[in-house]
Amino acid sequence: MVDQARARRLAKRIVTVVGTAIEYEIKDPRLRFVTVTDAKVTGDLRDATVYYTVMGETIDAEPDFTGAAAGLEKATGVLRSKVGAATGIKFTPTLSFVLDTVPDAARQMEELLAKARAADDQVAQVAANATYAGEADPYKSDEED
Repeated sequence: MVDQARARRLAKRIVTVVGTAIEYEIKDPRLRFVTVTDAKVTGDLRDATVYYTVMGETIDAEPDFTGAAAGLEKATGVLRSKVGAATGIKFTPTLSFVLDTVPDAARQMEELLAKARAADDQVAQVAANATYAGEADPYKSDEED
């Protein structure tokens, strides 16, 4: 029987252990700007997928995705042993690393929202200077005389 609560707890622990190990213990310069964002563990606790993002050295610099992927591939064995030592479970899950696309999707969503706001502002400007095509109250009744 699959215990999803246990898998979620293990995934949280894996995020903490891998993130701490990358930041403080692994000295690979390719992993300097890698941030672990999430992890998913299968129901049988045998495989774990770790999601990560890569930042550039500066705001304008392009992140080194291939270097980070190569650095994580090289450090997978060390990270797996650290996860095994920290969790103390019978079988340490295999780790696979996947680039997280959530920051890119969020950036694209922000760009779309900015375009929508600009279009709304343009419509509001046109509406502010608009006049009625006919009379101001087209629903006059004859009883007002």
